[in-house]
Amino acid sequence: MSTSLMFRYQLAGLTNYVCSGKYMALQTFSSIFERAAERKGGVSALEDLLGKPKTAAQLKKVADGEVLAEMTKCVFRSGFVWKVIENKWPGFEKAFHGFDVTRCAMLSDEEMEALADNAEIVRNAKKIESVRRNAQYVLDVRGEHGSFGNYLAAWPEDDFIGLWDELKKRGDRLGGQTGRFFLRFIGRDTPMFSKDVVKAMIGAGVVDKEPTGKAALNATQEAFNQWRAESGRTYTEISRVLALSVD
Repeated sequence: MSTSLMFRYQLAGLTNYVCSGKYMALQTFSSIFERAAERKGGVSALEDLLGKPKTAAQLKKVADGEVLAEMTKCVFRSGFVWKVIENKWPGFEKAFHGFDVTRCAMLSDEEMEALADNAEIVRNAKKIESVRRNAQYVLDVRGEHGSFGNYLAAWPEDDFIGLWDELKKRGDRLGGQTGRFFLRFIGRDTPMFSKDVVKAMIGAGVVDKEPTGKAALNATQEAFNQWRAESGRTYTEISRVLALSVD
């Protein structure tokens, strides 16, 4: 790309980046942030709306039982009314032994059948089964890394796509938005692909529709990495700014 063309991109609030060996025009994060600030009443008001993820040190302190509980919440919320899950949550904690990971991993088939008839929780047999399977996933990770928090903290910061894929492959029902919600709520830095975020990414020149395929997800990773390098902000903050930058 010529220097003069690069300069015109920058004047237009665009920068260039390489995706799959090709130069692509990408809106600068500063231009997106400015638009979001205008919509939300200024920089200070926008900053108040931006959450921050846990640090690596904080992630390492997250208990495995908390991890399993958050996985379970996100799985049961998927496609369901979130308020119902919140109202029934004391029943979930009782039914799954306070999310003791070892006990949940060792639930017998007879206990699973009884849970499917337990009116104190949501009686979805496949989602109930996911608790046992995800407990085993957490135990496997504990054996490899000492704790799930250590595992999340050690994962490369610039590879959220790889972590999403890991959750999908090794966990149960943790693909797509469910896995992303789990990471966000447990405190691991990750973007979210809400309708507004996808709309903003389309407008910024990253993708032309919701990214699902490998090439589109890689383009998203590269764009977020560039915005992070430009701004020094987390993926969590960046995706929140994107969401707040569109009508």
